[in-house]
Amino acid sequence: MSVPELNQVLLLGAIVMLSAVIAVRLATRTGLPSLLLYLGLGILIGADGFGIGFDNAELTQTLGYAALIVILAEGGIATSWKEIKPSVPAAAVLSTVGVGVSVAVTALVTRFALDVDWPTAILMGAIVSSTDAAAVFSVLRKLPLPHRLTGLLEAESGFNDAPVVILVVTFAHVGHIEPWYVILGEIGMELTIGVAIGLLVGWLGAFGLRHVALPASGLYPIAVMALCVLAYAGGALAHGSGFLAVYLAALILGNSQLPHGPATRGFAEGLGWIAQIGLFVLLGLLVTPHELADDIVPALVIGAALLLIARPLSVIVTTTPFRMPWREQLILSWAGLRGAVPIVLATIPIVKNVPDAQRLFNITFVLVVVFTLVQGPTLPWIARKAGFAGEDEPTDLGVESAPLEKLQGHLLSVSVPSGSRMHGVEVGELRLPRGAAVTLVVRDEESFVPEPSMVIQRGDDLLVVATDKVRDEAEDRLRAISRGGKLAGWFGVKGDT
Repeated sequence: MSVPELNQVLLLGAIVMLSAVIAVRLATRTGLPSLLLYLGLGILIGADGFGIGFDNAELTQTLGYAALIVILAEGGIATSWKEIKPSVPAAAVLSTVGVGVSVAVTALVTRFALDVDWPTAILMGAIVSSTDAAAVFSVLRKLPLPHRLTGLLEAESGFNDAPVVILVVTFAHVGHIEPWYVILGEIGMELTIGVAIGLLVGWLGAFGLRHVALPASGLYPIAVMALCVLAYAGGALAHGSGFLAVYLAALILGNSQLPHGPATRGFAEGLGWIAQIGLFVLLGLLVTPHELADDIVPALVIGAALLLIARPLSVIVTTTPFRMPWREQLILSWAGLRGAVPIVLATIPIVKNVPDAQRLFNITFVLVVVFTLVQGPTLPWIARKAGFAGEDEPTDLGVESAPLEKLQGHLLSVSVPSGSRMHGVEVGELRLPRGAAVTLVVRDEESFVPEPSMVIQRGDDLLVVATDKVRDEAEDRLRAISRGGKLAGWFGVKGDT
């Protein structure tokens, strides 16, 4: 590529990126998931729009995998372990057994709707049965749902990519397909390897970053994202699930109270937006709209079966043993949003030259667009009808730690959220351990050194200096007061997460 060509590519890329940023604002106002606007942007500049031809499915698959790594990493880093911990068993069952139920029902409908053989029908079911992490994370965080429910949905969307990728790769082979018990064994083995590597990289990475002071704050976000990529690559090379490994590693790193945690989450969020925008625009470029007409009806039939039969049945089968109320099952059923993952998975049969691969891709594309339009905007209405309107829960105390290597201490930046029981507590009543003290308070854009009798208010930002020895104890004390008030400790309220 020559320099003039590079300049043209950079100009087009900047225009697309800025247009996508503006589209986020439009999506917020209209309630539409932003992924639809990104797909539309890709279609607009594609062969049926401005005339940019692109049909490289293999490159799309490769870049799609890279984007999904970043999206899953951002989702894991931003997910609160405290919120999803009670839901992990149900999420694990829903993302494995539930996916199996969804694949079976969707394959049955596809078998007769498209008049294809069983391997192709199962392939179609596997492609569309995974919920999309980017769509779920972006939509659910705007809804006033209980933490246990958002935690379950977020954990499921982070977990269920792994088994469906394995299924799609297995059934995208032309020729002999292994018996079902061999396939289940391979899925179990890959998931186990992915879990082991994800936990190992996450724990070792968190331990290292908490005990090694890096010379610049900007290195911490880079190190965290590098560890997430390491988890994926290690899991994939070990013949395990790299997607499960990256999500688990990111989940551990994001909940380990690392130095400059909010900065790391902001960095990951920015990379996540770039990955989403690039991926959806690329997928929009790959599709040719005038070729979709013949596949609209099959997509509507399969999508309706997925939304109204397969997804609810999988939710009922897997969550009823956990005594989940019907209204929560309703939200779980309707919130099974599809997005980039099914479309990326639909490129795998094209790359492997599977018969009817292009038709499967077109059906998947139409299905994702139509049913995202149906589910995304109506999800808040469904939540209100199910009785979840206004069920807002307090946000956990935000604490950012910056190491002071030469002083053998840490500077803790504490943000007091709405709903925190630290509101109304005097600075002296915090009873921080010896070696920790509140040195500055920022309130209404004004900063001052607090007196022991100063009353903390919602929205305050506190700067706390703590020595290395008492840093963890000071953080735990602050979190405990945020949850239990100034009498925290007397009634068993602790600060650990």
